[in-house]
Amino acid sequence: MRKFMVLYLAPISAEQMMNVSPEDRQKGMEPWMKWMEKCGKALVDSGAPLGKGMRIAKGGASGTKSEVTGYSVLELDSMDAAKKLMADHPHLTVPGASIEVFEYLPM
Repeated sequence: MRKFMVLYLAPISAEQMMNVSPEDRQKGMEPWMKWMEKCGKALVDSGAPLGKGMRIAKGGASGTKSEVTGYSVLELDSMDAAKKLMADHPHLTVPGASIEVFEYLPM
């Protein structure tokens, strides 16, 4: 089995997406829960929404304007299997959203 990092990207922050009523937040999580059930044991880390980030370089640190809003980790046979699981992912209903999938490389 191979491990894959799934990054969720959007033009609005996770904080903005979550700035809704508790009822709307619950309703918004329902498709995510269905997707997680569909993944079954392949979803080894359901991940979390991500807040503001920081870019750290040799010269110092600064804020970042990354569109990364969250992550998950999958364990599957292939990138094609990951692509199939992402095809109808609920994150893609956010206007301008996308998903990036990266395979972990052996150290």
